[in-house]
Amino acid sequence: MATIKALDGNWAVAEGVRLARPKVVAAYPITPQTPIVERVADFILDGSLPDARYIAVESEHSAISAVIGAALVGTRVFTASAGAGLALMHEVVGVASGNRLPVVMAIANRALPSPWSLQADHSDSMAERDTGWIQLYAENGQEALDLVLLSYRLAEEVRLPVMLCLDGFFLSHSTEAVSVPDNEEADAFLPPYVPGPLRLDPDEPMTINQLTSADIFTEIKYQHKEALDEALELLPKLGEEFGNHFGRSYGSIQAENCAGADVVVVSLGSTAGTARQVAQEMREQGKQVGTLKVTSFRPFPKQLVRDALKDAKSIAVMDRSWGLGSEGPLSLEVKAALYSLTNRPPVFNYIAGLGGRDLSAQTLEKAIMTSIRLGEQAHQEWSGPIWIDLREEME
Repeated sequence: MATIKALDGNWAVAEGVRLARPKVVAAYPITPQTPIVERVADFILDGSLPDARYIAVESEHSAISAVIGAALVGTRVFTASAGAGLALMHEVVGVASGNRLPVVMAIANRALPSPWSLQADHSDSMAERDTGWIQLYAENGQEALDLVLLSYRLAEEVRLPVMLCLDGFFLSHSTEAVSVPDNEEADAFLPPYVPGPLRLDPDEPMTINQLTSADIFTEIKYQHKEALDEALELLPKLGEEFGNHFGRSYGSIQAENCAGADVVVVSLGSTAGTARQVAQEMREQGKQVGTLKVTSFRPFPKQLVRDALKDAKSIAVMDRSWGLGSEGPLSLEVKAALYSLTNRPPVFNYIAGLGGRDLSAQTLEKAIMTSIRLGEQAHQEWSGPIWIDLREEME
């Protein structure tokens, strides 16, 4: 039977890891993710996570290397990182995905330097968006726990690694009521790990991640692409199965009141909850405002996003990363999804919430009203993106 506990997002992730029963955990501390692996280490020490081994490594590069090695011998694994720590892993994250290893890694999102910041935005995970990992974004503590279990099921069925992203401090350190399943409930949804065919075994020696010729490189990448396509189809099915077990269903997106809306707010992570509340309040004032939360940024649910947004009058995409020299990455994906529509709605990209600045209800209201106004002038060219709540505007 599930137990309701007051947990912050980091602890919720750790509870999910405890229920998933990995055998090897390797990590290096970095704010704001450190409490995740500290709590997991406590679970190993007190016997709540039996038969698990914790490896205290000397860097994030070593952490991802250690779990790759453990995964290659057929073990369920976990690690976590944030910000510059994830950037240090960059050389190796492609090894995990290219070798089709079901690694699960929690990312407590933190801004990349420079300037240095301990605070949240999505620049760290967005810098890794094209390395072949699945990327899921949690809205709240309950999702942070639930998506751990979903991540392992998805990773192990399609043989690809998953980054589970949660906004640093806004989610990682915010406490709320979370329903924690018992071990038997979790085991019913996530069975023991069965290793895949790519496995190191001293009785059957083989090489892995060797230098590859151009004759087969493209074909290997195409197989990787097909696995991501499979993940996109499988996630809603697993989310429905999760709902049958626990009463909470998940999908690639969550769309509310989008058809015919004056504006739809598109967001990732903790912003989605604020957007939903603001939209409800503005609907009560007579403004037709919808919301679209994207849970799966990689693989990106292009068709579902197109279907949800095609009848909106305008779209406001909130990017918590900067996309310098172009637009925010979420905006680019939304525009690409809508490109084939003959009468596509205008998409306005807002850069906000960088370096830990609060992406507040006031900020969202400002973006919504701006989008409604600009949407009425859609025949005019709009270059964007719009940097909202710059300090000189606020003073």
